[in-house]
Amino acid sequence: MTKDRIYTNNNDWYQPTHRVEVTDETGQIKEVHIVTEFPLTIKVNDKEIVTLMTLGTHPEYLILGYLKNQRMIEDYADITSLEVNLRGETASITTREDRVIDLKHKMSRKIVTTGCGEGTVFSCSLDKIYDIRLQPFPIKKSSIYNLLKEIRPLNVIYAAGGSVHTCALCSLDRVLILIEDVGRHNAADSIAGKMWAEDISGSDKLFYTTGRITSEIVIKAALMNIPILISRSGITKMGLDIARNLGMTIIARAKGKRFFVYNNHEMIDFEERGDSLKERDRKSLLFKKHIKMF
Repeated sequence: MTKDRIYTNNNDWYQPTHRVEVTDETGQIKEVHIVTEFPLTIKVNDKEIVTLMTLGTHPEYLILGYLKNQRMIEDYADITSLEVNLRGETASITTREDRVIDLKHKMSRKIVTTGCGEGTVFSCSLDKIYDIRLQPFPIKKSSIYNLLKEIRPLNVIYAAGGSVHTCALCSLDRVLILIEDVGRHNAADSIAGKMWAEDISGSDKLFYTTGRITSEIVIKAALMNIPILISRSGITKMGLDIARNLGMTIIARAKGKRFFVYNNHEMIDFEERGDSLKERDRKSLLFKKHIKMF
């Protein structure tokens, strides 16, 4: 079955935010938006796998990415149908029976992670992680600035109601996919699912997240074969250790025109460094002249 024909998703009624009345600090009543959150139970061949708390904007990609990143289904061609029922809070996937992975065995080996709320990584997704060797590529400082600037106005759900994380797949010069969800791992899985469904390669891409870079997020990026990871937040030691072993470029605490490079600093072209030093020297000289006047 072709990739554009497996989905059934009759959820046109769904809205990611809702209006509510609140009272502000002055006692005035205002109308604001809050985000939707609900459980979505994934079933594979009628077997319940997991229940995810999600915003629900891209449920089909979330499901595909989750199952792929957990190594529960490794060949897209083995999926025969995917039906999402948001009202029923379920998503059902059927696969070719002769290619079903031993789900019982894989589900027995579970690791609880530090994902928003409670993340889960089945250890089968870790079995071959160190076999991956990423190929990082150079990136200019100005490209990082430009991507951060482009991403900011695209966070429409966050702007309306807050309470969500953003993940984005980017090329060097533009944002390709951006997904918001209540957890960064959900947003990451949704991007992985879309990449899988549309045969998008990650080897020449960057991955951006508003959330912290934990081991889970590094592993997800590596499974998508993405060599550069950028975060608005920080990074854990385990996340950094894994990234170094994989050869992944890590740029964190990236906001405005500030960022820290935690791994592969030699891959960053600090092309404005000379200009910045010149500007600093110019300001220092002006300051000294100003002091001499007094």
